[in-house]
Amino acid sequence: MSALSPTDGHDLFPDLFEWLESSRTVLPARPGQPIRTEDYIENGRFVVRAELPGIDPDRDAQISVSMGIMTIHADRHEDRDGKHHSEFRYGSFTRHVALPVTADESDVRASYDRGIIEVSVGLRARLERRGRQRND
Repeated sequence: MSALSPTDGHDLFPDLFEWLESSRTVLPARPGQPIRTEDYIENGRFVVRAELPGIDPDRDAQISVSMGIMTIHADRHEDRDGKHHSEFRYGSFTRHVALPVTADESDVRASYDRGIIEVSVGLRARLERRGRQRND
């Protein structure tokens, strides 16, 4: 029988510092069911696509951006007429996504098509770090 050890090249836990330094870290969701997402940068925008089939985006979804965090929340309601079998998920769904440092929280766009909510946030150009310089 073999046991896992750190020398196998596979750590049991991800490197905490690497996780914290990532600008696109997905934060744990509050209680509720998870929303599957994907994200990428395209045309100067940070884009998050979230699977939310079977909802009315105007009535059942809320998207907020604050303090570098995008929150996507949705509720899917079940219309039940008599006994039946269903493997669909109903209830509350929430996902938090950390935005890149350069995200412009005043430039947020969202759309919904074929069960996918797509939210994009504009990105500002990186500012150069200005530190104190020593003149010797």
